Amino acid sequence: MPRFPRWINYLRPALGIVLVTVPVYLVLLAWYGGSPKTLSAGYQPVQPIEYSHAMHVGQLGMDCRYCHNTVERAARAAVPPTQTCMNCHATIRTTSNKLVLFREDYANGMPIPWQRVHNLPDYAYFNHSAHVTRGVGCYSCHGRIDTMDRVWQVQPLSMGWCLECHRNPMPNLRPVVAVTQMNWVPPNGDQAAVGKMVREQLQINPPTDCTGCHR
Repeated sequence: MPRFPRWINYLRPALGIVLVTVPVYLVLLAWYGGSPKTLSAGYQPVQPIEYSHAMHVGQLGMDCRYCHNTVERAARAAVPPTQTCMNCHATIRTTSNKLVLFREDYANGMPIPWQRVHNLPDYAYFNHSAHVTRGVGCYSCHGRIDTMDRVWQVQPLSMGWCLECHRNPMPNLRPVVAVTQMNWVPPNGDQAAVGKMVREQLQINPPTDCTGCHR
């Protein structure tokens, strides 16, 4: 007399499939969950003050370099000091409740504790000036900042993503005078021609070996 019903036999193939697929699924889940694209792209920290790039850049037309004034001559794009903001807000919206922290920090001589959005590992070297002075637009790495009320990370900034551009930079090249123009489009829509022209004029040949970014 069998101790178990006959239908138990049909569970054996299903159990084998589960034992094979579940470990594979868990490995793939861990790999995808730990990838730079998953960990970084889409990151959107809450800032201490509601600063809208959509209003300042998109509506008012402020140039990126007014606030990030070291981007053309240094490796880092400087976070603007409170005084830069005060150049406008000493006379504009001086009683806004949204700027209470800003006014307090300015009065106490303290910088605004902005939260960093785009952050590369310490072992990776990136120079802003080497890119923007060679025709790589802000849009290529940061997306349409001029439409963001709260900035978020658009690109993964992974090694593979950077190498893809270094091996073929022409899709991301534009005239240097247009690097901060978020809505810039190539004449006649011919990005290939513009990229080739800029690359030849500025003799752009990005490094693809390890020492280019790991120093």
